[in-house]
Amino acid sequence: MDYPVYFAPQLGAHLRSLRKARGLTQVQLAKRLGVVQSRVAAMESKPETMSVARLFELLTALDVELVLRDARPGPSADRETPNSGPKGSW
Repeated sequence: MDYPVYFAPQLGAHLRSLRKARGLTQVQLAKRLGVVQSRVAAMESKPETMSVARLFELLTALDVELVLRDARPGPSADRETPNSGPKGSW
């Protein structure tokens, strides 16, 4: 299922829901991440304070993938991508 996220507080709510859906407590998730429970609480309440690297660690621990979807209208063939050659190279 997709969970659109537009603001940091939404991310925290989704992370909390995903953790609970997996039957994990904050303490159990903290052990998986090698942090203390209060850090997991902070990640859920203020996700904007965690690094991108920590976000990926958290998503991995929850068995969740991050998907970036181009929200621009139009056929996908007309869109530039990082691997589309010279025009879209980053």
